[in-house]
Amino acid sequence: MLKALTSETLASGNEYIVIVNHRRIPAVKHLYIGGYGPGIVTVGGDLTRVAAPSFLAAHPTLPVLYAVGELERGWLTAYTMGEEGLRPLDERPSEGDSPCHVAVDPTGTLLAAANYGDGTAVLYHLDSRGAFEGEPIVLRHEGSGPDPDRQAGPHAHEAVFHDGLLHVSDLGTDEIRRYRPDGTPLEPITMEPGTGPRHFAFAGSRLYVAGELAGTVTLLEGERRTVVPASGRQGENAPSHLELAVGYVYVANRGPDTITVLRDDLSVVAEVPSGGDWPRHFAIDGDRMYVANQRSGSVNVLTLKDGVPEPAGQVCEVESPACVLIT
Repeated sequence: MLKALTSETLASGNEYIVIVNHRRIPAVKHLYIGGYGPGIVTVGGDLTRVAAPSFLAAHPTLPVLYAVGELERGWLTAYTMGEEGLRPLDERPSEGDSPCHVAVDPTGTLLAAANYGDGTAVLYHLDSRGAFEGEPIVLRHEGSGPDPDRQAGPHAHEAVFHDGLLHVSDLGTDEIRRYRPDGTPLEPITMEPGTGPRHFAFAGSRLYVAGELAGTVTLLEGERRTVVPASGRQGENAPSHLELAVGYVYVANRGPDTITVLRDDLSVVAEVPSGGDWPRHFAIDGDRMYVANQRSGSVNVLTLKDGVPEPAGQVCEVESPACVLIT
């Protein structure tokens, strides 16, 4: 279960108030944490017991939360979100091995999941309730990369809807795969061999990619590419999550256990501790960053000051967190 180590979390109506040094600080309205522990943790609420909910996503207009279960043969579960907590709405197979990411398109009519184990991605239509509708569109892939241990086959890692298309990063084949909403494949975006693309984000025509295997961040602008180290620290680094917010590019570094802050041209602003061990994911809400440090079993709260994260003095104990969702 969740415990506050240096702060006390109280429910006040539908909002959570964090008490730090006797001061009342408004926190997020709803904070959900997924991972490899006993289930989905709702801060200030209950534990929803499900197996390995390693990634979460919210419907853009409905009170519905989606979770992937990172099992050998994965599953996708939809939950309604309400005052009574999370309640199961629907469940379907992920059509692949070890799903690690789920996303909903901006219209709320399509859901996509990435299966890391076999590289398969899947598309589901969603009905007016946010439940799954019809048969899935299964997007299988083939290929490999130069790393014999990590790139012997395809490994789909993240699904992102952008500009009317589905984009899927493939760590195993060094590609950002692209599909039309009906599943028709388009020419992929090819990364440098050995990059191992993991999480990525768009800013208009710009594409930013975290390379897990190469330890890099790549900016793609048409034919122009800029590649920089994700961390300036010594030692191995496996970048995990990348996100654009408040005019900066943020990337989490597993190994150095830091958060790097970059400008949009990838020039370095700062690199600061993540507050724990193995930062797998983070979420930003206003001037706060919530970092899921998987190996230290903690979600650390950082305050963004001029875009740079600083310790906020708030830490939540959560077993093996892998994803933070703010709604």
